[in-house]
Amino acid sequence: MSRTSSIIRDFTSGPLFWGMVKFSLPFMFSNALQVFYSMADMFIVGRYVGSHGMAAVSIASQATMLPTMVALGMTTGGQVYISQLIGAGKREKLNSAIGTLFSLILLMALLVTLLGMGLAGEFLRILHTPEEAFAGAYHYLFICSAGMIFIFGYNMISAVLRGMGDAKHPFWFIIIASVVNVLLDLLFIAGFGMGPGGAGLATVLSQGIAFIISLVFLFKHRGESGFDFKLRSWRPDRQISKVLLQLGIPFTCRFATINLSMLYVNSLINTLGVSPAAAFGISVRLDELVNKISQGVMMAVSTISGQNHAAGNFQRVRKSVYYAWWICGTFFFIVGTIFFCYPRQMYGIFTDDESVLVLSTLLIPIFLCHYPALAIMKGTNGFLQGIGNAKLGLIFAILDGMVFRVGLSWFFGIWMGMALKGFLIGYALATWATAIPGLIYFFFAPWYRRKAVTD
Repeated sequence: MSRTSSIIRDFTSGPLFWGMVKFSLPFMFSNALQVFYSMADMFIVGRYVGSHGMAAVSIASQATMLPTMVALGMTTGGQVYISQLIGAGKREKLNSAIGTLFSLILLMALLVTLLGMGLAGEFLRILHTPEEAFAGAYHYLFICSAGMIFIFGYNMISAVLRGMGDAKHPFWFIIIASVVNVLLDLLFIAGFGMGPGGAGLATVLSQGIAFIISLVFLFKHRGESGFDFKLRSWRPDRQISKVLLQLGIPFTCRFATINLSMLYVNSLINTLGVSPAAAFGISVRLDELVNKISQGVMMAVSTISGQNHAAGNFQRVRKSVYYAWWICGTFFFIVGTIFFCYPRQMYGIFTDDESVLVLSTLLIPIFLCHYPALAIMKGTNGFLQGIGNAKLGLIFAILDGMVFRVGLSWFFGIWMGMALKGFLIGYALATWATAIPGLIYFFFAPWYRRKAVTD
C-alpha cells in the first residue's frame, strides 16, 4: 500500500486484509469512545439524579441524533467524493472539494442550530416525554442544539480525513473529547448539581474542543491535505456543490429516516412510563456501542471501495465487503454472547433501580435478533456509500425505517397488544429490511458499471 503523505493513504494496491484491519481499528476505537462518553452522561446522571434524569438524557440524546444525522449525511457525501478523487488520481481538485464542503456544512449547521433551539420544547412533546423528565430533557436538548456548530464541524473534518485514508488522527481527537466529557460530567452533575443540563453542556464543550483541535491539525497539514485555507478557497464551486448535494442529500435523508423511525418507537415506549423509557434508553446505548464500534469497519469499507471503484479495481471492492462480514460477524457473536449471558449486569452499570433491571431479561434477547443483520449491513452499506449509490441506500433506509420499523412496531405493540415487547420486536426485525436487499444488490446487480462521481 503506497503512501504519499502522512495523511493520504492509497488502498488501490498492496495487501488488503491487514491494511483494512489497521485502517478500521482507529475508527472502531474512536466510535466506541464516542458512545462511551454518551453512556457516561446516562451513567453519571443515573447515579446522581435518578431514573427520571436518565430517561431525560435518553430521550433528549435521541432527539439530538436527528440533526447529527444531517451532519453525518452531508459529510459522508464529502468523504465519498474525496476518496474517489484520490482513487481516480485527481488530487488537484481536493482544494475546491474541501472548501466547498466546509462552506455547505457550516451554513447547514447555522440553520439546524436555530431550528433546534427554537423547537426543542415542541419536539419533546411530540416524543411524549414523561412529565417528570421533561425539564431535564429540555435543558439537555436546548444546550446541545446551541452547540451544533461543533458537532457539524468535527464530523466535517473527520469525513475529510476518512476520505483521505487517515483513521489515526480522528481517533486521537476523540480520545481528548471523551476524557474532557467525562471530567465535565462529574464537575457539572456531581459537583454543581446541574442534572441533565450539565450533561448537555459537557457534551457540547467536549465536541467543541475536538473540533478546534482537528481544525488546527488540518491547518498545520494544509500542504499535505490539499486545502490551503485561503479565503478564496472557501467559495463554493457550483459543479462540486452539485455533486456533494447529490450525494449528501440522499445520505442525509437515509440517516434521518432511520433516526425518525427510532424516535417513533421511542415515543411509543415513553407512553409506558419512566422505567420502560429508562430501560429502553439503556438498551439503545448498549446497542449503539456495538453498532458504532462495528461501524468503524463500514467507514473503512466506504473509503476503500470508493478509491477502488474510481480506479476500476472491482475485485478489491468485493474483497473489502467479504472482509467486513468476517470481522463484524465475529465481533457481534462475541458481544451478543456476553449480553445474553449477563443482561442484569449490563443494565446494572447504569442503574440499581429494580424496576429497570427487571426489564433487562426481556429487552436484551430481542435486541440480539438483529445482530446478524447488522453484521451484513456493515459490509453492504459501506460498499453502497463507497461507490456513491446514495439513492439506493435511501430506498433501503425507507424500507428499514418508515415501512418496517414503524409498521412492525405498531403492528406488534399496538395491534397485537404486546406493548413494550411488541415495540422492541418491530424495532429489531426492521433491520433485516436493509440487510437482505443489500445482499441481493451486492451479489446480483451490475454495480461495477456505475460511473465514479468524479467522472
